[in-house]
Amino acid sequence: MTNVQTALCNRAALFCYFPLAFFSKMCDNSVKHTSENGDGMEKEELLQRVFGYSSFRPGQEKLIDGVLSGQDVFGIMPTGGGKSMCYQLPALMLPGITLVISPLISLMRDQVMALKGAGVPAAFLNSTLTGPQMQAAYRNLLAGRYKIVYVAPERLDYPGFGGVVEKLNISFIAVDEAHCISQWGQDFRPSYLRIVQFIDSLPKRPVVGAFTATATRSVQEDVERILELRSPVREVTGFDRPNLYFEVIQPESKDKTLLRLLAGQKRKSGIIYCATRKKVESVCELLCDHGYAATRYHAGLSEAERSKNQEDFLYDRKTVMVATNAFGMGIDKSNVSFVIHYNMPKSIEAYYQEAGRAGRDGTEADCILLFSPGDVQTARFLINNGSDNEEMDAVQREEVRRQDLERLDAMIGYCKTKSCLRGYILDYFGQKHPAMCGNCGSCKGNFQSVEITREAQIILSCVKRVHDALGYNVGANLLGNILRGSRNKRVQELGLDKISTYGLLKDRTRSDTHAMLDHLEAEGYLRTEQEHQSVFLTPAAGEVLYRGKTVTMLVEQTHEPETPATETAKLTADDAQLFDALKELRLELAKKAEIPAFVVFSNATLADMAKKKPATMSEFKKVSGVGEIKAAWYGTAFLKCIQSYLDENA
Repeated sequence: MTNVQTALCNRAALFCYFPLAFFSKMCDNSVKHTSENGDGMEKEELLQRVFGYSSFRPGQEKLIDGVLSGQDVFGIMPTGGGKSMCYQLPALMLPGITLVISPLISLMRDQVMALKGAGVPAAFLNSTLTGPQMQAAYRNLLAGRYKIVYVAPERLDYPGFGGVVEKLNISFIAVDEAHCISQWGQDFRPSYLRIVQFIDSLPKRPVVGAFTATATRSVQEDVERILELRSPVREVTGFDRPNLYFEVIQPESKDKTLLRLLAGQKRKSGIIYCATRKKVESVCELLCDHGYAATRYHAGLSEAERSKNQEDFLYDRKTVMVATNAFGMGIDKSNVSFVIHYNMPKSIEAYYQEAGRAGRDGTEADCILLFSPGDVQTARFLINNGSDNEEMDAVQREEVRRQDLERLDAMIGYCKTKSCLRGYILDYFGQKHPAMCGNCGSCKGNFQSVEITREAQIILSCVKRVHDALGYNVGANLLGNILRGSRNKRVQELGLDKISTYGLLKDRTRSDTHAMLDHLEAEGYLRTEQEHQSVFLTPAAGEVLYRGKTVTMLVEQTHEPETPATETAKLTADDAQLFDALKELRLELAKKAEIPAFVVFSNATLADMAKKKPATMSEFKKVSGVGEIKAAWYGTAFLKCIQSYLDENA
C-alpha cells in the first residue's frame, strides 16, 4: 500500500467508526491486535508502532503484564503518569473488547479522539449520542468493530445496554478514576458501587482493573474491597509530578497578581480555577479586557455553551479556560502550560487533580495558588451548602460533609505552610520524599529566619484576653483587626478596643499579622475550631506566654511571582525557534482536520522533534510520541518544515 493510501486509511480511522478487521488488513505488516493465535505483536512493538513510545513509564509494564496474564490489577499513578496506557495497550492484545468505565463524558470523548488519532478503533456510549447514533454504535459493537469502548457507570443500568453486553466477549473491564467508588474519597459517585453487580451479571468474569491518580491509603483499601479485586497486581508509582512547579501566593490584589503572572504568556494554554460562578465571570471578563483569548466554564451555562467553550479551549481557539471545579476531571488536554487557582480548592485531592491538568505531556508547567483568608469561608460555605447528591441518603451526605471539612483543614495547611509544598502533598498521600524538592515556591523562595517572640506573645495574649472579655473565642479576621487597632464596627460594639492588646501591632500590615497567626497555628500554639473558625490557645502556648520560649518564622525577603513555565525552557535558542515553527504547523494541520492540536502531537513530542531534527521518515519515527500511523499521516509535512528551517538558518 502506498503512503497516500495509508494516510487516507488513517484519516478514515480517525473520523469514523472503523472495522478492526478492515483496519488490520489495509495496512502493510498489519497490526494483529488480538493474541488468540499467538501471532500478535509484542507489547513493546505495539507501544512503538501505535503509540510512538520506545519504552514504558514506571509501573506501566507491571500492570500490563498482570492484565495479559489474566490477573486483576490496581494502579495508582499520578495525573499525566500514563495510567491510560495500562488498559489501552492490553486492550489491543486481548481477544474481544475492553470496557472502560469513566466518570465524565468529556473525558471519554478526549480519550476516544486521541485513540482514533493513533488508529485504534474506539468509541464511547453516552447521553450525547442520539437514538439512531446509539443504535448504530450498538450494531458496530456487536459486529466487532471496536477494541475499546468507554461508558459511564450509569450506563451499566440501561436495559438496552445489558441486552447488547450479554452477547459480547468482554475480556477486560477498566475502572478509571476509581477513587469515585469510595465514600472516603473526594468525588464519591454512588453509581460506582453498582459496577461489581454488573461484573457479576456477565456470563464470564473478565479481568478487572482499577486506576486512579488521587487516593489515600484508606481509599485504596476501600476500592479494592468494593470492586472485589482478586489478589490484584498492585502498583503505586507515587504521586510526584517532578515537571510541575508549585507555589502559593497571598497577594494584596489577586487580579493584579494574576495579570502579572500571565504577562507575556498570551500564546500559552492554561486553566484558571475559581470557586464560584460569579468569580469565573469576573475573571474571564478581566482577561478578555486585557487582550487574552479566554473563555469560561461553569454549571450555570447551558450545555451547548459549555460544550462550545470547552471545544474552543481544546482546539486552541481560546488559550485560557476560566472555570469552576465543574471542569475537574473532564479535560485531557496535553499542552496545558499552567494551572492557576484563583481561589483555594476544598481539598488536597481536588487541588492535585486540577493542578495535574498541567504538563501532562511531561513538559515543565506551573501550578500556582492565589490564597486569601476569605477563601476559607467560601470553601466552608460551599461544603455546608452544596447541592445534595440524590444518590446518597441523609447519613451518607452528613458523613461526606464531615470528611470534606477534614480535607479542607489539610488544604488550609498547604496554603499556610512554609515547608516544601511538594513534600506537603506527598505527605498527605503517604509517599516518602526528600525534605526539599527544589522546585516549589518554598524551596526556591528567598527566606530568612526572623525572631517574632514579642509578636507571638502579643498575639497569644490577645487570644486569651478576648476570651476573658467575651467568654468565647473569635476568628482570625477579628483578632487581626484588634491587633492592628482597627476602628471596625464589630470591634467597638464588643468593646474589644478597650483590652490591653488592642493596637499593639498597628505597625504591621494585614498580611503580616495573618502570616504570624498562621505560623503560630502551624507550630501548634493556636488551633482553629472547625465549625465556626474560632481561634483558641493550645497548652503549648504557655511555653511562649509564661516561660519565654523563643519563636522564629521564615520570612520571604523579596518575592516576584513566577511566570508560567515555557515548553522551551530546556531547548537551545535555535531549537526553541524550530519548536515555535513546528507548533505553527501543528495548529495549521489541526485546523484543517478539525481536531485539537494535541491530537496531532503533544508539546513534548514537538520539543523532542526540535532537538533531534529528523531528516528521514525512519528518523522521524524515532521521535518520542510518533507512531507509524501519525508518521504516515504527518511525517512529510513536519520533515519539510524542519528542512526549511535548517535551510533558512544554515
